[in-house]
Amino acid sequence: MNSFQRKSLYAALAGAGALGVTATADAVSVNPNGLGQVLIYPYYTVNADAAGNAYNSLLSVVNTDSSAKAVKVRFLEGRNSREVLDFNLFLSKFDVWTAGIVPSTTGGARIITTDNSCTIPANSALKAGVNFVNFGYVGDGGGDGLDRTKEGYVEIILMASYTSTNCTSIVVTHVNGTPLCQTAKHPLSDTSAKNDASGTTGGLFGGMTLINVGAGTAYTEEAVALEKFNQPNFSGTLYFNAGSVSPDLSFSGPKRSVIFNGLDSATAFNVDGTIRFQFNYEFENDYGIYQSSWEGTECENSATGAAIACLPADPVSAVLMHNQVMNEYVLDAATKSGTDWVITFPTKRFYVNTGTGPAVKLFQKNFNKTAFSCDDVIINIFDREERTTTTPQSFSPPTPGAAPTSLCYEANVLTFNSSNVLASKNSQSLTTAFSDGWLDIHMSSGTNLVTYHKLVNTNTTHLCAVSEACGSGTFTYQGLPVVGFAVQSFTNGTLVVGGVNVLANYGGNFIHRYTTLIN
Repeated sequence: MNSFQRKSLYAALAGAGALGVTATADAVSVNPNGLGQVLIYPYYTVNADAAGNAYNSLLSVVNTDSSAKAVKVRFLEGRNSREVLDFNLFLSKFDVWTAGIVPSTTGGARIITTDNSCTIPANSALKAGVNFVNFGYVGDGGGDGLDRTKEGYVEIILMASYTSTNCTSIVVTHVNGTPLCQTAKHPLSDTSAKNDASGTTGGLFGGMTLINVGAGTAYTEEAVALEKFNQPNFSGTLYFNAGSVSPDLSFSGPKRSVIFNGLDSATAFNVDGTIRFQFNYEFENDYGIYQSSWEGTECENSATGAAIACLPADPVSAVLMHNQVMNEYVLDAATKSGTDWVITFPTKRFYVNTGTGPAVKLFQKNFNKTAFSCDDVIINIFDREERTTTTPQSFSPPTPGAAPTSLCYEANVLTFNSSNVLASKNSQSLTTAFSDGWLDIHMSSGTNLVTYHKLVNTNTTHLCAVSEACGSGTFTYQGLPVVGFAVQSFTNGTLVVGGVNVLANYGGNFIHRYTTLIN
């Protein structure tokens, strides 16, 4: 592996300015350090396992800087990414907000909190518990029941930040652990929150714990963070009233994306020696920086090459694009081990409408009346001794009209040998004779490789570890926009500790590994 000198890196970034790529600092990207303006939690569940033990999903979000913030908290069901609940949350400076997604007596899920942070509607409702609803997906063909709300994913989007002197900041700031919220002389409202907003500063991180008390297991996940999602010099704030379905992941601005592919750490300087921007990467090989603009007709039809309008969600899709997803699995009989993979496509809903026929682009099919929107993939499975199988693999149960290995939902769960660790109802099983090993899912391969699973952009600049551009013009982002992780369970029976029977169950969470292909 080649590593270029940092001097070359600085020269490359200086070259970016000479080439007019100053927009790099104002482009959405994934922050590998986990801080950002947008958080995507890949999976929540309140499903029950075969023994009837239900999961709870315990969520947290942390504000790490000295500005109060308004964020949109949105829960989306896993089949077709239809919203099941959202509200506006106000974080005081250095605040933490927590809540639990738990089973509801209605047959679905609900959210409940003991946190005092301000919300609109008022947090008294959340403290009592609010049921998830089915209004967003009734009639889409995927089933109208509230059971669809039992699993999905979460997105939190920063809408506005507040200076310490305005009314909204004062009202939402905790005093001895409790903010004033609605009890203040000037109670919190959408109008005041919008009028007092002063840009968006970022600095959010979060996580979730999927805990099954009855089974004695818990799995943690970290939220994927997007930074530079919305820049104040572009659109000011993104504040929308509570009850609005906006903003969502299509609201990034300006419409630019940047990928630091194969990097480690660096600082870029202006000519006068001041720091221009910093990131924690270093060039390896010839990967470098890919910066794309997604305005107007700067996209191409991947089948015909014709110019087409970019879609509002394209910048976020681009930074989440991967052509391969890799992780391990454990199915050891001695410890009754099981493995599930979560594979979530957080921008899929912007490309697949409800109905028959092909999707707009990127994904293969619209979400249809048989409750599927399938994208075929190719898998390679190995054991720990490098052995693989020559028999074509397939998922079960087979999806009607789809390729043998297809991912058909927005939040997919792939379970190995039907171990059903997460008790998902949106799962497919992969059968293997191997007890342990790893799996490679090719997102840019399949029967529709030519037409789908790619984004083509005509205004991309590729910078290498030299003081000039490797190339600019048309580049293709291969694969699909994906986030997720694997969970592994281990059962060691019941142990006697101090005369007490104790469940000896263990679990682990492992983020997926990816490759990125832009050519």
